[in-house]
Amino acid sequence: MRRKTEKPLKQNAMPNTKNAMLRYQILDRLLSDRRHNYSLDDLTEVVSDEICELNPQSDGVVRRTIEKDIAFLEFDNTPPAVIERYTVDSYSRERQREVKKHCLRYEDPSFTIFNKAMSDDERELLGEAMSLIGHFEGLPGFEQLEALRQKAKVKRRRHHAISLPKSPAASTNVFGQLFKAIVSKQVVDISYHRFKHPEPDQYMVYPYLLKEYNRRWYLICEDVKDGSIRNLSVDRFERVTPVPSVSYKKFDGDILKRYEEVIGVTFYPDKDLQHIEFWVSDASNDFVATKPMHHSQHAVSIAREKELRDAYPKLNGGTFFSIDCRENYELIRELTSFGKELLVISPVELRNTVCNRIVEMTAAYADLYF
Repeated sequence: MRRKTEKPLKQNAMPNTKNAMLRYQILDRLLSDRRHNYSLDDLTEVVSDEICELNPQSDGVVRRTIEKDIAFLEFDNTPPAVIERYTVDSYSRERQREVKKHCLRYEDPSFTIFNKAMSDDERELLGEAMSLIGHFEGLPGFEQLEALRQKAKVKRRRHHAISLPKSPAASTNVFGQLFKAIVSKQVVDISYHRFKHPEPDQYMVYPYLLKEYNRRWYLICEDVKDGSIRNLSVDRFERVTPVPSVSYKKFDGDILKRYEEVIGVTFYPDKDLQHIEFWVSDASNDFVATKPMHHSQHAVSIAREKELRDAYPKLNGGTFFSIDCRENYELIRELTSFGKELLVISPVELRNTVCNRIVEMTAAYADLYF
C-alpha cells in the first residue's frame, strides 16, 4: 500500500511528552512486527497495557495520544518513519462477522527510529573495537565482522591505538568452539596433548570459563567422570567435539569469584584464603605499587606498619603490602620473581615455602660452579 500523503494531524504537533520515549520504543517494536496486524486501536491497547505494567500508577494512554505519536514519527522524527497503511480481513466479536481491519506498520520491517547516522567519532571507535575483536578470530560469527565493517563504512585500520599480545590459541577454531560451548551450555569431548606425552588424553567436560594468564589461554572445566575441576591449556587441544547426548551441569557457585581468590589459574581446594604481608624495597616499590600482583593488594595501615617496623628493624625503607589470596604455584613464582627486593613476612608457612624455593634455586646455581 502507498503511504498516505495527507497529514492526519497538523505537522509539528508535539505529542504528549509524558512517557513519550517509552511509547516510542514500544511503537517502534510493534510497527516492525510482521507476525501481527495492528490497528490504531490495537496499538493503543498494547502500549497502554505495557505502560501500566511498568507503572501500575499510570492511567495508560488514549487513542488520540497514539495518533499524535504516529504523526510525530512520520513527519517530525529524524529519520522520518515511512508507515504503510493496509487492510486485512478480521473477525469482529462485537459485530460477529468478518470486517476490514485497517492496520499500520513500517514499510521497511528493518527500519527503526533509533537507527541514527553514525558520527565520525563513533565510526572511529567502532573501527578500533573491531580490530580488537580481530584478536579472537576463532569466535563464532567472526566472518561476519567484515560484512559489518562494510555496512557501517568503517575503514580498515592500518595503525592501531591499542596493541594486545596475540595468543595463537585465540586465533584457532578450537577457541571458537570452546567459546560457543560455554555460551550454549554444551558438554564437549576434548583430545588433550600434554607435554612429553606421546598419546593425547581424552576428557569429557562441562566447560565453564576461558581465562587468560601470562599470554596463555586456559579452559576452566569440570570432568564429567570424576567431578574434578581442571584448567587445561587451550594450545594443547587437538580436537573439541560437542556431546549433545550428555546433559550440561552448571558450576555449583560463582566460577568468576572462585578465580578471583588466586593468582593465575591453579586452584587448590585444600588451600584456604590467606592474608599475606610482604615487604618491598625502595628499588621495586613503585613497580609493585602500580602493578599489583593481585586485585586485593594495598599498603598496610599506619598502625600495622609501625608494628612491622618494630618487629623487623633491619628492613630499612621500602613499603609493606598485603594481599588476600590462596596459595598456588603462580603465587610462589610471583613472590620469588623479585629476588631480594621482596620479602614475605607472614604467614610463616608461606614464608618458609618461598625461602625453600630460593634455597633450591641457590643450590641449582651452585652446581654450575662446583
